[in-house]
Amino acid sequence: MVHRTLLSRILWVLWYACLCNAESYVLDDKVGLGREFDGIGGLSGGGATTRLLVNYAEPYRSQILDYLFKPNFGASLQILKVEIGGDAQTTDGTEPSHMHYENDENYFRGYEWWLMKEAKKRNPNITLIGLPWAFPGWVGHGTNWPYDHPHITVYYVVSWIIGAKQYHNLDIDYIGIWNEKKFDSNYIKLLRYTLDKSGLERVKIIASDNLWQPISLSLLLDAELHNVVDIIGAHYPGTNTVLDALKTGKKLWSSEDYSTYNDDIGGGCWARILNQNYVNGRMTATISWNLIASYYEDLSFGRNGLMTAEEPWSGNYVVESPIWITAHTTQFAQPGWTYLQTVGHLALGGSYVALTDGKGNLTVVIETMTHDHSICIRPPLPHFNVSSQNATFQLKGSFGSVSALQVWHSKFDFKTKKPSFFKKLSPLRISDGTFTLALEPDEVYTLTTITTGQKGSHPAPPASAPFPRSYKDDFNVRNPCFTEAPDFADQTGVFEYYINLTDPGHHVFTLRQVVTQRPVTWAADADQTISVIGDHSWQNLTVSCDVYIETEKTGGVFIAARVDQAGETVRSAKGVFYWVYADGTYKVTNDIAGKVVLAEGLSGTRAGTWHTLTLTVEGQYASGMLNGYPLWKNAVVIAPQNGWAAIGTQTFELAQFDNFAIEAEQ
Repeated sequence: MVHRTLLSRILWVLWYACLCNAESYVLDDKVGLGREFDGIGGLSGGGATTRLLVNYAEPYRSQILDYLFKPNFGASLQILKVEIGGDAQTTDGTEPSHMHYENDENYFRGYEWWLMKEAKKRNPNITLIGLPWAFPGWVGHGTNWPYDHPHITVYYVVSWIIGAKQYHNLDIDYIGIWNEKKFDSNYIKLLRYTLDKSGLERVKIIASDNLWQPISLSLLLDAELHNVVDIIGAHYPGTNTVLDALKTGKKLWSSEDYSTYNDDIGGGCWARILNQNYVNGRMTATISWNLIASYYEDLSFGRNGLMTAEEPWSGNYVVESPIWITAHTTQFAQPGWTYLQTVGHLALGGSYVALTDGKGNLTVVIETMTHDHSICIRPPLPHFNVSSQNATFQLKGSFGSVSALQVWHSKFDFKTKKPSFFKKLSPLRISDGTFTLALEPDEVYTLTTITTGQKGSHPAPPASAPFPRSYKDDFNVRNPCFTEAPDFADQTGVFEYYINLTDPGHHVFTLRQVVTQRPVTWAADADQTISVIGDHSWQNLTVSCDVYIETEKTGGVFIAARVDQAGETVRSAKGVFYWVYADGTYKVTNDIAGKVVLAEGLSGTRAGTWHTLTLTVEGQYASGMLNGYPLWKNAVVIAPQNGWAAIGTQTFELAQFDNFAIEAEQ
């Protein structure tokens, strides 16, 4: 009994010593408040990053959307930013424009309309943002620059905003302006003028949605420009801003951030920047590129989303750690809340922020992510140290009477690989307005007066499975929900469902490539159009498809296997490409550019007639059939050894495809 009493005293002394060594931090709203919190969001697009999500069957698709958008369930996102499709490659694929051509308008193309409506269905208060990464070729009038004819570009963008409301009852809250080269102040002013004249005064402008400069200095020097820009948006700011941006008095956003592989180090990156974007840079919104990794993983920046859903054929998806890291803030602070001035860094590494709704509620988010466990893909992260520490928080002002705080905790465990995310702990009792936490490295805490937080869950999805080795699509869909065929990922050009009224026979419902002019884009579209599909690991396979060349004399189409590259590097794609042309010839090449020729000759193919192409690749040899008869055989293929299947056209030209099929070996 004596020993037990002595042990208790020793433990008490040690505990008291720890408290005495704890650093103290004051949380007080009476000294004034900081900036207004605008939310945390995800970005669909830039480009085609949500492509596979729409192909998921129910209930899995709705479950995924719940984890992203449903309040008090998962990430509970407060902002959704989408690409205004421009028919161009913008990182992982192309998204269709609402205006392929100058006299063309269609506000049902693509899946971003659907995604915004699904987000609004779950959270009516979610903020919607549109940003064009690229533009159809006609907007540039023969140049690769969209702002030489600002009236045309403004008309194009404002039409999209009006179409969102007219056809989908979606109110777009913000419109972004971005180009890698520079920004155009006259365009921004004209956009504001046109929005106002169109009754869209509520739509605000984010500029330059790229870098802090030169937009920040321009706002200080140009009063008219200052009046029309609402948000200064920066991409991948590294949690820092510049003095000129602060001087403008404008809201500062990290309007594109993260872009990191979504393992637990990616989750650590996200935890660190969500806090430190405000602590270091006074940014009041952070938007993840991308929303969800729902594109083929072997494309550029595979699995760089808040969660992963890249297997619609199996139904499998993965709720990654960034979902729960997001919840630490979004479930306990809403847009319109305000940061306290008393935020900052912890003495031994890490950071804390505190927010209030001005009605007595308080939310504190603490992160202690170490350097090596929170590295983002960009920019480079300077070295820093994080150690175990005790932190005492003093609640003052209107928080002095708080008697208890709800506690939510995440622990990244890189040693045992047994992390714990978004776990609700016992409420923390507040004594004399203070509380002390023992903080370990690589943790996230939320302490809050809000009691509605919840770690939502759905039944486990089906197991992961590879793309089906036997695959067929006849495109016979009379009323498609989406304009793209399932599982095809357009990489240059746009392939849409089409009703061929000129063929009453077997080819009424087809897939048609519709982009006829090179788009205005910052990325490297190929000179040919291409859509990939399947499993990048495929080696030996047969691809067949009915093809219809629409361009007389100069037209051409292809089917392909072992396509090794797409996304930003699609121009460099290699594989086995089987081309037929309207001039009655064929060619087999080892690259999409057609520079390495494996075989060529006469085919008798022509425009305005359906032909069936069959390509078989096995080992180092490839063979091709035309209309069921051998045309060429035993072309030697040294490399690549694996890749996707694909279809496409010789140039930006109209062409149709039907009865597509794949048979791949295990």
